Amino acid sequence: MGLIGPRQCGKTTLARQFVAADSPNYFDLEDPLSLARLDEPMTALGPLSGMVVIDEVQRRPDLFGVLRVLADRDNSPARFLVLGSAGPELLRQSAESLAGRVEYIELTGLQANELGAERMETLWLRGGFPRSLLAASDSDSLIWRKSYVQAFVERDLPQFGAGLAVPTIHRMMLMLAHYHGQIVNVRALATTLSVSETTVRRYLDLMEHLFLVRQLRPWHENLRKRQVKRPKFYFRDSGLFHHLIGAGTMGELLTDPRLGASWEGFVLEKTLAEARPDHAHFWATHAGAELDLLLFANGRRIGVEIKRVDAPRRTPSMTAALRDLSLHMLCVIYPGDLRYQIGEQIVAIPAADPFSADAAALGMVE
Repeated sequence: MGLIGPRQCGKTTLARQFVAADSPNYFDLEDPLSLARLDEPMTALGPLSGMVVIDEVQRRPDLFGVLRVLADRDNSPARFLVLGSAGPELLRQSAESLAGRVEYIELTGLQANELGAERMETLWLRGGFPRSLLAASDSDSLIWRKSYVQAFVERDLPQFGAGLAVPTIHRMMLMLAHYHGQIVNVRALATTLSVSETTVRRYLDLMEHLFLVRQLRPWHENLRKRQVKRPKFYFRDSGLFHHLIGAGTMGELLTDPRLGASWEGFVLEKTLAEARPDHAHFWATHAGAELDLLLFANGRRIGVEIKRVDAPRRTPSMTAALRDLSLHMLCVIYPGDLRYQIGEQIVAIPAADPFSADAAALGMVE
């Protein structure tokens, strides 16, 4: 089994509930001692039994071939749990060597349904990384997030072949913060940074595979309408986004012009984590109709609109989405505390309510 997710989201803490850090069955590939033990991986791993944990496995992709051999043994005495801070797309060796032998589970930061509605505002401001969320003060949380971004730029990206100078990558991330919730103008970004458009796209993909950002792909329906064909861009953790725009307190966030985009990204990630759809897209036409989220699960299509308003009402865009996309339901998520029907097949849902309950009621999850 593979447990993947961004660095510092809690993968190691979870794994140590099953295998202690000082156990011979635990290998932390950021620890020189563990790396030394794996100089001869077959000799080190072959005799072990029970659960074996290999943390930060992306540092030694050559291990996947060894794991395939060990997993294919008759009556194998060991089961392997690999932890990684990169998505399967970057673990090409695992895809080739362990095809059909590994299931990946993505672990995110802390979510609203784990903390309760009373802590949702703090979660929105600080993000879901435990050390940021649970910091003693907003300033301590901001210091942690600054260090996280620094480490991501200086350590994580170069590990996967990032060749741009560190100051250039920092500039890119600051500029990307202005595209949060929008379509990235790759040409403008490349011109400003004096790099090629191909380089910008490569870095966007790399940041996505390292769980820093989300590129939400558009959905195309067979309509006689011009539809948007480029992805929308979001920073996945709201706290990291707030660090990049300089909003360290709730007061600063509430007066920032990117408040609406911040709220949209935060609720979008919350909804995806709770709904666990088979596929997720956004939809938009050049005539102005749009839908923030189009979720597919169990043969059903559920639309989601995210509105930071006191009392959302039916809009022409909602009507167009219901008709053109053949939605089973359209949920409008807003910051209030009252659930109510907006119209036929359209319901307003408080952001603090767990969307998982609605997904179950709509037949999206078993």
